[in-house]
Amino acid sequence: MIPASALFDQSTLAALLEIDPLVADYRAFFAQLDWSVVQRWHAQRSACCGSHGHPLSAYLKAFLVRIKEGFRYTTQLRAFLVKHPLLVMELGFQLVLDASQPYGFDVEATLPTRFWLGEKLRQLDHELLTELLASTVRALQDEIPGLGETVAFDVKHLYAWIKHNNERAYVPDRYDKTQRPAGDPDCRLGVKRSTNQEQPDGSTEEKKELLWGYGSGVAAATVAEYGDVVLAEYTQPFNEGDVTYFRPLYQQVVGALNQYPTHVTADAAFDAWYVYEPAARHDGIGAVPLNQHSHTSAGRAPDGTPYCEKGLLMQPTYQFDHTYGYRAQRFRCPLLCPEATAATCDHEQFAKGKGCVKDVNWEPGGIQRVTLDRQGPLYHAVYTQRTCCERINSQAKELGIEHPKVHNGRSVAHLNTLIYVVINVRALQRAKSINAGLLSFPRRIR
Repeated sequence: MIPASALFDQSTLAALLEIDPLVADYRAFFAQLDWSVVQRWHAQRSACCGSHGHPLSAYLKAFLVRIKEGFRYTTQLRAFLVKHPLLVMELGFQLVLDASQPYGFDVEATLPTRFWLGEKLRQLDHELLTELLASTVRALQDEIPGLGETVAFDVKHLYAWIKHNNERAYVPDRYDKTQRPAGDPDCRLGVKRSTNQEQPDGSTEEKKELLWGYGSGVAAATVAEYGDVVLAEYTQPFNEGDVTYFRPLYQQVVGALNQYPTHVTADAAFDAWYVYEPAARHDGIGAVPLNQHSHTSAGRAPDGTPYCEKGLLMQPTYQFDHTYGYRAQRFRCPLLCPEATAATCDHEQFAKGKGCVKDVNWEPGGIQRVTLDRQGPLYHAVYTQRTCCERINSQAKELGIEHPKVHNGRSVAHLNTLIYVVINVRALQRAKSINAGLLSFPRRIR
């Protein structure tokens, strides 16, 4: 609806909307998003959204403005919108008409209060935001050939907005994980960084850098000439290990791409058999550094069969379901199985009469984890693409992801998803510009 006022009639206001550079910038930005996702969500839920009766799309657009403009606080967003009434009209808020006002409506009365904007951010349906992010992935698939063949995974730390993370503020029992901070009861204490420091006596002591907050897991991909794209994201309290992000992220990636990635890559924190599993089942590899966790291994044959500590190839016996959730294969001493031989061994287990016994993970991912050639060209080509996550994290940091100025886990998670939507929209605009350039040919000079 375009209002009218004593200063501007409807045709003049319509013309102003068409020529205003800020409105034009955001109109082009919002045009990259599939708003039918929101319409379908509304169709499934007939309840009214918001005490002001504003459409949900208006709130979503306002929150995207907050991120794109670099505002950390809700008060900054609202003050910005008050100064740009034409943008308020473009966002789709239901206007409180007032012909005495220059633009024909009362901007202050139209906009939700600071409190309600913050409450609306908390109340958002995260499944809707995830689907909105997935829609940008599908749009990018149409523009970028081969997107998602290799997917990288990483986790970034986020500081909760509480005094416990301010070293200048006095907080008794700052790192007592049993005491939840009143400023944000959803955040958790975790280890940001662990280093070994050399002591005067030559020994080393582990030093841990702790913080209260959240972790933002991201799955990303990169394609030459087009740059980096976010395929999925997942937010958890910071006490969760990095590898716990993999399964929910991978499920989102498959849903967004509607296909399985060929290769996956991540750092050593993701070294678990189920990270390799989907790649192994789709003729790919999981390019992840091997983390033995201080355990030594006697090695494996190319087919995954283990060697005993004396260097002998062990004998397979039977398979079973391991309590850790994978199919295991039991191997026994080749000097005693399938039949005892005349050979002897000085290992203590051999003296007991049963010899060495090993139960190994016999899933495709478990086998690939210990047999993968980490010196080969394929591994290095895939692992190199892990840096796309670092670049995505850098972009997200510029948009304020590292220090969210909200006081609950839901709002943190919702802001994170919207930040990645902004990153993907920028990538989509870039991809369309590149493709348009490829399709344009210089005119032939006669």
